[in-house]
Amino acid sequence: GPLKKKPRQRDQDLQLLEQLNQFPDFNNYLIFVLTKLKSEDEPTRSLSGLILKNNVKAHYQNFPNGVSDFIKSECLQNIGDASPLIRATVGILITTIASKGELQNWPELLPKLCLLLDSEDYNTCEGAFGALQKICEDSAEILDSDMLDRPLNIMIPKFLQFFKHSSPKIRSHAIACVNQFIISRTQALMLHIDPFIENLFALATDDEPEVRKNVCRALVMLLEVRLDRLLPHMHNIIEYMLQRTQDQDENVALEACEFWLTLAEQPVCKEVLCGHLSQLTPVLVNGMKYSEIDIILLKGDIEEDEAIPDSEQDIRPRFHRSRTVAQQHEGDGIEEEEDEDDELDDDDDTISDWNLRKCSAAALDVLANVFRDDLLLHILPLLKELLFHPEWVVKESGILVLGAIAEGCMQGMIPYLPELIPHLIQCLSDKKALVRSITCWTLSRYAHWVVSQPPDIYLKPLMTELLKRILDSNKRVQEAACSAFATLEEEACTELVPYLAFILDTLVFAFSKYQHKNLLILYDAIGTLADSVGHHLNKPEYIQMLMPPLIQKWNQLKDEDKDLFPLLECLSSVATALQSGFLPYCEPVYQRCVNLDPPMCAHTLNLHFILTLTIDQITSQPDQYEAPDKDFMIVALDLLSGLAEGLGGTIEQLVARSNILTLMYQCMQDKMPEVRQSSFALLGDLTKACFQHVKPCIADFMPILGTNLNPELISVCNNATWAIGEISIQMGPEMQPYIAMVLHQLVEIINRPNTPKTLLENTAITIGRLGYVCPQEVAPMLQQFIRPWCTSLRNIRDNEEKDSAFRGICTMISVNPGGVVQDFIFFCDAVASWMNPKDDLRDMFYKILHGFKNQVGEENWRRFSDQFPMPLKERLATFYGV
Repeated sequence: GPLKKKPRQRDQDLQLLEQLNQFPDFNNYLIFVLTKLKSEDEPTRSLSGLILKNNVKAHYQNFPNGVSDFIKSECLQNIGDASPLIRATVGILITTIASKGELQNWPELLPKLCLLLDSEDYNTCEGAFGALQKICEDSAEILDSDMLDRPLNIMIPKFLQFFKHSSPKIRSHAIACVNQFIISRTQALMLHIDPFIENLFALATDDEPEVRKNVCRALVMLLEVRLDRLLPHMHNIIEYMLQRTQDQDENVALEACEFWLTLAEQPVCKEVLCGHLSQLTPVLVNGMKYSEIDIILLKGDIEEDEAIPDSEQDIRPRFHRSRTVAQQHEGDGIEEEEDEDDELDDDDDTISDWNLRKCSAAALDVLANVFRDDLLLHILPLLKELLFHPEWVVKESGILVLGAIAEGCMQGMIPYLPELIPHLIQCLSDKKALVRSITCWTLSRYAHWVVSQPPDIYLKPLMTELLKRILDSNKRVQEAACSAFATLEEEACTELVPYLAFILDTLVFAFSKYQHKNLLILYDAIGTLADSVGHHLNKPEYIQMLMPPLIQKWNQLKDEDKDLFPLLECLSSVATALQSGFLPYCEPVYQRCVNLDPPMCAHTLNLHFILTLTIDQITSQPDQYEAPDKDFMIVALDLLSGLAEGLGGTIEQLVARSNILTLMYQCMQDKMPEVRQSSFALLGDLTKACFQHVKPCIADFMPILGTNLNPELISVCNNATWAIGEISIQMGPEMQPYIAMVLHQLVEIINRPNTPKTLLENTAITIGRLGYVCPQEVAPMLQQFIRPWCTSLRNIRDNEEKDSAFRGICTMISVNPGGVVQDFIFFCDAVASWMNPKDDLRDMFYKILHGFKNQVGEENWRRFSDQFPMPLKERLATFYGV
């Protein structure tokens, strides 16, 4: 997560640690305290081990050989310490050393730990297993590579033996170890998939919650990767998961509840689940009630808190993520690269983001989308009882249910809405803040219907009540109301025009009332309002109401203030809506833009306002801007990226008139990785929007892109890779002189173990695109990348990028057919991943598949295609007749 500033004390401790790190014996001392100093209390010994772990993370390459060898041998000797805390700490230390690339340099580690599993001594067996579990979590991919001579072929069968061990802790470790290898479909596990599943079933009703949790987790993952193996037992698995979703232990229930979310994404969901809906629905609905602990954590008994300032760490950085360009998956959105979170977390007071309530609601939402109105048969009888229940917790869960099914069951709900919407509008003034806040959300889910009815019946009363809630005395309600209002604005658009004065009154009043966190949401509501009503906002009386408080906030903010960006976005929208009405408020900045001849359209004007600000900001003090101003630059680059993406070609005249390319050229060479990351995203977006301006600079840009293909900085490398792909599409054959600058690095990255998925996909696409425009240069290397290329692109959706990449691979295969022969099965699998390729691309696939088949002859082809999994065989037969 985001790094937080610690109080001074922590800084002094860190300085002391840094000084101590200058002494070569300091690490010997730490391992001594951890493993030998039995007189000291356990927490102190453990802390000593954790400090050593952090030193290993930061300085391991500088440890003298003697020290690192001593630490390794001490770890292995003390993995069976009598204290669970010390064993766990030694395990953490072992996995940290192992993940520092030391699995190769510590060959005796895995054999030794596996040997210790057979120890008669419980502590030794448990300690070794704990360490192995952590290594499996941290180093799964290396364990499954040739680098270590494939240890999993021995380890996985070994782990399976321990599923029946008498100690629950050890059974739990054993499953957790194997679970690390499900999603990646590791060969060593796939060979033992049936005994694995049998063993899981045997442990299904284990007394130990941790074991049940790991069984549930395994089944959820198997559902994704080996549905074929679960299908024969599906009825029993569903019955089992129904029980587990009601498990007494909330952690088990939460893991089990994930099953319904995953099942809903599978095509078989409808047919295997329809018979169980009547049992499942009440279970999910029941899980949607707040638990007592939730209410305590949410301070649900404190109704009025508007005067209490927010603690800064409650404010999650909402906008500020440097752009990373990623592929859309079958699923939704983009996987972020998670930061390693350390053992110690300082967010005790934030409610855990994912819990049974949220998971149950999410499951109900996706199932409503699968079963549509069939689900209502089971929901409606429950809803009647919940929505009018005297206990607020029950009533609140009913309102959440109503919101969760809104998208999937909308058609079936319509007859009930004339009665329900007024009831919900009444609930907006419930005495419990948590009821008011959930009601805001649920009403926003039905906003589309509300807006489709005559305005006086529902829209007007809803808006009136929501605006009161925007001024609620409870911060959670303010937040929910503001977000709901933004949704209503998007749906209602110009329907809101008659009420503008009334709306602006409320929003402007909220400025004086809100604490920090909700101000950010208020900016969003104002920006959305401006986007929704457009030029109707451009009336002197509205401008008078709205602009002074916005500009006042603007003037209060310092350049490095985190709120600058949300406010900038809000001002962008307002500037676009007000057009000329916005001018008086930023004379100095605007003067230059307006005097241009001809004056620019409002959108561009507003862009120019942002751009000029940014460029001023950076060029006025290029030597001295420190990290906080860098943040401003990143924000500005990202905003420009967003605008380039949103405006496309219209950005052209702006780029022509500004020194944005010079600015980008500077930023591409900045010392700070995040600045480079954002500048490469912008380069890619400008390449797509107005290549004629970028092209003259390509000779300067390409060498910089080449030097940034360093996978140690994942996001920088990812964006540089993506930009190269976009440039090659625009350059065509003229890309030829630059291929040598980048191709070797790209091939290296695609073959590197542990490369994150997003980077692999972008690398594969860019290699494909380079091959498309310059096949003669790239095709000779085909054999070096074809296999990882195919496996990384099989899981992404059909889209333009995938299309150009596959055209490239087909062109390269026609230039160098020998390069694909050994890995042809991977190519077949990748082709089969297309849902509907364009006709000419399908022809390319057809020619290659049939060419290969004719080349090897009928008999050999049959032998070859018999290795195919059934679904692949069927798809190729259906679509390509091979």
